[in-house]
Amino acid sequence: MRKRILLLEDEQAIADTLIYALQSEGFEVRHVRLVREALAAWAEAPPDLAVLDVGLPDGNGFDVCRAIRKTSELPIVFLTARHDEIDRVLGLELGADDYVVKPFSPREVCARVRAILRRSAGSAAMPVAPVDAAPQAIAVLSLDEAAQRIVCAGEVLALTRYEFLLLATLLRRPQRIFSRTELMDLVWGSAPHTSDRTVDAHIKLLRAKLRERGLTAELIQTHRHMGYSLRLPA
Repeated sequence: MRKRILLLEDEQAIADTLIYALQSEGFEVRHVRLVREALAAWAEAPPDLAVLDVGLPDGNGFDVCRAIRKTSELPIVFLTARHDEIDRVLGLELGADDYVVKPFSPREVCARVRAILRRSAGSAAMPVAPVDAAPQAIAVLSLDEAAQRIVCAGEVLALTRYEFLLLATLLRRPQRIFSRTELMDLVWGSAPHTSDRTVDAHIKLLRAKLRERGLTAELIQTHRHMGYSLRLPA
């Protein structure tokens, strides 16, 4: 069955190029030009991946990403003409899987789409580090390897794919300091354009979700010039 791609792009020339490239690679593409059309298309028939332009006549791709992330871990790639690092970090903080700056090669976009879909399909089945057979726990957090979930105070934490992999890595080795480079290798693997800021952005998101559950954000500790660790309770 062909993978379905939702393409949100208001510039027809760019859209036509991407549609041709993606269809040539065997993908089924649904093209929309506006934020409201993208949200309607996603609700009507959820795709396997979304490619979202940032600057649009009725909003931006970040708006679509925010709406999707409320209920879904759909893989998302942003397209933008902006080179500002702030925009890229914002996209990553919202849960984007990749970020492509215009002008770009349609073949490059296709390659990234294929890579993300492969990681998305395999992440649930592939642990990122050696693990014990039994679920592991720290305070009120427990990692259930078989179910690929993390439970907090009896409730499953709502985590994106990379948030889960990052927190699971820390939870498997509490008090062990992981450098940003190690975390990029363990969690993001060969994901293109991963940087220190990617790790920091996801740590920020995890701390916010822990605070929502009544836990101290300092459960995840920052070690200056070294990296991050999960703190054992006193």
